[in-house]
Amino acid sequence: MTAANDTIFALSSGRPPAAIAVVRISGPRARAALEALIGRVPEPRKAALAKVRDPATGEPIDQALVLWFPGPRSETGEDVAELQLHGGHAVIAATLAALGRVPGLRLAEPGEFTRRAFDHGQLDLTQVEALADLIGAETEAQRRQAYRQMRGLLGDRAEEWRTRAIEALAQVEAAIDFADEGDVPKDLIDRALAIARPLADDINAALAGAARGERLREGLWVVIAGPPNAGKSTLLNRIARREAAIVSPIAGTTRDVIEVHLDLNGYPVNLIDTAGIRESSDDPVEREGMRRAREQAARANLVLWVVEATEADSLAPPPVPGIPHWTVLNKIDLVSPQQLPRLEWQFKAMGRAHRISATTGDGLDALLAALVEFAERTFTLEPALVTRERQRRVLTEVVQSLVESGRLAEEGAGEELVAEKLRLAASGLGRLTGRVDVEDILDVIFRDFCIGK
Repeated sequence: MTAANDTIFALSSGRPPAAIAVVRISGPRARAALEALIGRVPEPRKAALAKVRDPATGEPIDQALVLWFPGPRSETGEDVAELQLHGGHAVIAATLAALGRVPGLRLAEPGEFTRRAFDHGQLDLTQVEALADLIGAETEAQRRQAYRQMRGLLGDRAEEWRTRAIEALAQVEAAIDFADEGDVPKDLIDRALAIARPLADDINAALAGAARGERLREGLWVVIAGPPNAGKSTLLNRIARREAAIVSPIAGTTRDVIEVHLDLNGYPVNLIDTAGIRESSDDPVEREGMRRAREQAARANLVLWVVEATEADSLAPPPVPGIPHWTVLNKIDLVSPQQLPRLEWQFKAMGRAHRISATTGDGLDALLAALVEFAERTFTLEPALVTRERQRRVLTEVVQSLVESGRLAEEGAGEELVAEKLRLAASGLGRLTGRVDVEDILDVIFRDFCIGK
């Protein structure tokens, strides 16, 4: 980011053409920008209709609604102005060009408005991350999780935890600084540990749902695997409702991993089609495809092992430790009446199995309903406090520091060592919300925002 005292501007709405375009201005010269373009500054937080002119020529550009938010009561904590224009290419281009000619103004960089809101205390770092997740949310479940985080679900708890850690630290520091004072209690270390131990338990409870929160951000990984020519790509296309994968009667058509992102009843699902797996192959490309298929299955949340219904008894799925799998008996439309009794026997012996025809769609509704049920069980209705790897890593370090403080106290180590561990815990909670020592990660977070946000 460049100088924080610059006044920035950018298009903050969607790509033109559109009915309305919002151009946002933030910084100490936002007032001057309004005076240059519309000749006045409206009453704060009340929309005013105004004619927008090019300050260099006086030529009208558009008629717009104008809003004025003097700092610090604004989104960024600075003086902010918004121009709600007609959303045509020419109107937007002319307005941005006019703003660029106002002395002291420049085009904003990606994420700079949000960065300024963070710098001025309008958002903590967990809310910034949640805002990025909200913008990127593709399903209803992702939107709900991101919105809860943006409203302070984790940030408020982190501040409460930090207050408790500081309170525990204060007890130990009092024992160090006033050890010779007669009226200072002798059990200050015990009091500190009585705060630190339940605090570690509370944070551990939050960490227990971290995998669920991170998985919801990324989506469930469902891998379609099985032998060649079993209909895996046809099943992918049927679920995706488009031709995402090439389908051919020739075995081994799929050589690489094909990925489709789905909104499955509000839950994010990444559906992966893989190369057919068989005992051996002389084709090095096919062997690489099979290696990638096994690699995808090993990181999946669920494997759909697809086999032809008439060959199911000889094609059991390879074991993948810890990964649930369902057998999908495909091509049931090709099963002859003479084969039905044997198929029924196989089906009962397999436990969790689904009979479908990826070509005709038979049985697909039941399979999709089962996938929705699997997603609901995976995510549950309880909101996860921790949704990002950074958050999980910081909180894990905080718990370790709290546990270490208790261990050191029990071993009779010096009070200074106990205090240092508690100080690290409080500092870690400050890093979680962005209060301290986060400069090294800020650019990484904000670079993923779009210009104008």
